[in-house]
Amino acid sequence: MNKWSNAKLCDVANLILGLIAFFSPWLFHFAAGTETINSLIVGVIIVVLSIAALTAFAVWEEWLNLIAGLWLIVSPWVLKFSGGTAMKVNVVIGIIVAVLAAIELFLMHQARPRITANR
Repeated sequence: MNKWSNAKLCDVANLILGLIAFFSPWLFHFAAGTETINSLIVGVIIVVLSIAALTAFAVWEEWLNLIAGLWLIVSPWVLKFSGGTAMKVNVVIGIIVAVLAAIELFLMHQARPRITANR
């Protein structure tokens, strides 16, 4: 993989999104409670996974990033968020993280050499 491939750019974008998710309770003035705790925890998870993917790429990191993004999308309803801003921020960040992880998984599977039988 070259130094700045599409996959690495996706990891950098996810790193930035994880930082935004982590700092979003202060940036967007979330109410104290589950909204704040969820954003802090998932933000840390995304940041750690992105750093791990940038240092030593592995498939499991992208699957976990996809799961974290999907969790951010559904968490406002599962955790019954009280604020509209927290819901919007989590859903938007979750969609972007999940899409970037899916793109990386797609790119990784497209890059595999295909073995064909000579007949």
